[in-house]
Amino acid sequence: MKAGLIRCMQTEEVCPASRCLESMLHKKDAFAGVEGDVVCVGVSTCGGCPGKKAGFRAKKMVERGAEAIVVASCITLGTPINFPCPFAKKMKVSIREAVGENIRIFEYSHEPSRKKATQTAVR
Repeated sequence: MKAGLIRCMQTEEVCPASRCLESMLHKKDAFAGVEGDVVCVGVSTCGGCPGKKAGFRAKKMVERGAEAIVVASCITLGTPINFPCPFAKKMKVSIREAVGENIRIFEYSHEPSRKKATQTAVR
């Protein structure tokens, strides 16, 4: 399956999308049970709050071969900053309207990290 990834513009400064891409490559989390390989054909942001460019950008990925659109975990689950997008539902509706009913939409890409942050002594 060829998939396009839509991620949060706010979190791209702190997240290189490596967990999203790893989940696709190794078919973990949202991609568990997907038949065949998952190939990322594009990565884009929502365009910034309120995510009004997400539908347009998803449509462009579909025009370039994406068979599915992944709404990244930074948008729907709030990873890594623990703040889900308040516009996520509206954004998903916009994406669905832009790409049509035949394109699969993944609600997230990966589970939140279970690692506990460790504190380092400051001297």
